[in-house]
Amino acid sequence: MIVRLLTFARPARWRLGLAVLFGVLALGSGVGLMATSAWLISRAAQHPPVLTLMVAIVAVRAFGLGRGVFRYVERLVGHDATFRILADLRARVYGRLERLAPGGLPAFRSGDLLNRLVADVDAVQDLFLRVLLPCTVAAVVGGASVGIAWALLPSAGAVLLCALLLAGVVAPWLSATMARRAEHRTTDLRADLTSHVVDTLQGAPELIAYGAAPAQLAKATQLDRDFTRASARSATTAGAGAAISALAGGLAVWGSLAVGVPAVRSGTLDGVLLAVVVLLPLAAFEVVAGLPLAAQYLERVRRSAARIFAVLDTPEPVSDPADPAALPASPYTLTVQDLRAQWTSTGPYVLDGISLDLTPGRRCAIVGPSGSGKTTLTAVLLRFLEPAGGRATLNGTDLSALAGDDVRRVIGLCAQDAHLFDSTIGENVRLARPAATDDELRDALRRARLLDWIDALPQGLDTRVGEHGAQVSGGQRQRIALARALLADFPILLLDEPAEHLDLPTADALTADLLTATEGRTTLLVTHRLTGLDAVDEIIVLDGGRVADRGTHADLLSRPGPYRSLWRHEHAVPKPDPAPAARPV
Repeated sequence: MIVRLLTFARPARWRLGLAVLFGVLALGSGVGLMATSAWLISRAAQHPPVLTLMVAIVAVRAFGLGRGVFRYVERLVGHDATFRILADLRARVYGRLERLAPGGLPAFRSGDLLNRLVADVDAVQDLFLRVLLPCTVAAVVGGASVGIAWALLPSAGAVLLCALLLAGVVAPWLSATMARRAEHRTTDLRADLTSHVVDTLQGAPELIAYGAAPAQLAKATQLDRDFTRASARSATTAGAGAAISALAGGLAVWGSLAVGVPAVRSGTLDGVLLAVVVLLPLAAFEVVAGLPLAAQYLERVRRSAARIFAVLDTPEPVSDPADPAALPASPYTLTVQDLRAQWTSTGPYVLDGISLDLTPGRRCAIVGPSGSGKTTLTAVLLRFLEPAGGRATLNGTDLSALAGDDVRRVIGLCAQDAHLFDSTIGENVRLARPAATDDELRDALRRARLLDWIDALPQGLDTRVGEHGAQVSGGQRQRIALARALLADFPILLLDEPAEHLDLPTADALTADLLTATEGRTTLLVTHRLTGLDAVDEIIVLDGGRVADRGTHADLLSRPGPYRSLWRHEHAVPKPDPAPAARPV
């Protein structure tokens, strides 16, 4: 996982290299500042001529200033490189989600996808800022510090080397071992908590209406407690690693003092340099102080990377051909021949042997009970799902030979759950064609029977619809979606259950307006409402993924069959309750 993540850093490798360089200069300045200051103080205590101290005084100033400047530049360059890497990674994850939608997304919960796109991608920055950069700088500066100490007194260099290995290798290894399970648990709990909160917010009205909100909130509270406990265990691990580093630093100072004093007595080490040998470990341990925490971050990154790559490695439900065919010229004829489809390779056929012809201007309605395969048909035609048999062609060219984006430029969808963004009515409709003029926008709204209502609003087209269209009614939300589809001016328009979730009068009125607005346009209407279907050219009745009946509205009503049964059930007039018998007086 980590090696694969590093491949995303190739475009920013020079910036990361500069960050390492400035990090080495910053920490090296800290080590130089400590060593030079120790020598200067010891030498000044001997009251030498001041000119003999000038070089050291200038060096102290240079190291002091350089430490701050180099640290600032290192943070600036390092964060710039990391944010570039994160931007590229997040774009790749989002692009993959786009390719997976909608057939590949049901494998993930919406809140979990949000957590992968935001929190898990953000966690990747720790690999570069808190793992690779500190470890590389620590190896360079720590090695240089050991070399300086070894040059002054080999035994002091050996002590410093052992202490740095304890703090920079053993402590991170112990920290990583202790944190492995805790970090995996923390990452999973963060994802579960995010998913639960998103589900709770999205379903708040239903939860409150059915009295299920307290149980949902109780579960959120429990998840939060579990996440807090897991985070506390991670903090304990980090504290243990910091304690080992602090202990190793203290042992290095006392060890250097223990070997330095005898060396001064024996004349092996100049007394002025004893302060340098003793105080050098204090600065050197600054470079390894964060390594135990870096090991903990590495475990967190590894878990987040696994969740990110689970999205990136999910196979696409529909793959574009390597060499897509050219899009045929208009006008377009959509032909479906003996089409079969299934959502999983081992599942049953949701569509089994469907055939239809949509010539230019022809309108066809697909009706049937829920689960009969109506929506699956639209998914296949939009290249959201690969057919398992048969074929669908556009002017004779198989849809599977065309690029998905080319197909969706010709075949447009107005879905039952069309998303409205938390923006204005005008911006939501103009999303279909940003370059549309105001006259074109108003014409689409007029055909969707919305213009009079919008003109009566105080803010007109600038009226905000709220999140998911919460500030408008269900019928108005569907009409806004229809206006968007009409503005896009697709040659072939698919209307998937546009009257779903509406009361019956509103549903029938919307269906009638839809058929009026699409007159003369090639249209496939998927619906469970039969009112107004006398305006379409053909009606296909599906049952269990198969064609149970087909014909015009008049033909289907003239003979026994599933359509006539559905029609009579829809238009059945309830019999009045019998009058109560008179009571004897």
